[in-house]
Amino acid sequence: MRELAILSFVTLDGVMQSPTSPEEDPSGGFAGGGWGAPYWAEVMPQVYAEAMSEPYDLLFGRKTYDVFASHWPHVGGDDPVAARLNGGRKYVATRSGAHPLPWGPSTRISGDVVGEIRKLKSGDGPLVQVHGSADLIQTLLAHDLIDEYRLWTFPVVVGGGKRLFADGVLPGDLKLMRSGSTENGVVMTIYRRTF
Repeated sequence: MRELAILSFVTLDGVMQSPTSPEEDPSGGFAGGGWGAPYWAEVMPQVYAEAMSEPYDLLFGRKTYDVFASHWPHVGGDDPVAARLNGGRKYVATRSGAHPLPWGPSTRISGDVVGEIRKLKSGDGPLVQVHGSADLIQTLLAHDLIDEYRLWTFPVVVGGGKRLFADGVLPGDLKLMRSGSTENGVVMTIYRRTF
């Protein structure tokens, strides 16, 4: 049995949309993209140490997969984050079977996505970790498929945008497993599901 964890960067007001750059995800007219970029130098070493150093497979929504695939294969292999992401098995939840998955090794998940993710979790292998993928996370939340929440909350308020916990989320309790912070005010919290 495998567990599933999400790794998300969120603003203080709960927005997870487009932390890296304005071009990352401007859907819905979101103009606040790039809010996390000024903090990366201090945040990424902590992210790697706390959430990326152990083996895991990746689960992405299609849009996030495309964003990652346009960047990470071009980063040098001496970068530990690039090495982990480029070498890991990727599962991509997508509604379309037409687009190629050039960043491998990659496996398409379509049709009954929830059923396929349940099947993935019931098999053998390392942790399955979701990076970004706001729409996919809403599906995972609605079907109680998340075992661990690995969150980095940035001291930024952006107003509107895709929220980690959107309307319709199932209520429940979480147990704090670890916490920490960076000098520039980003707070790490890692929670386990208790419900």
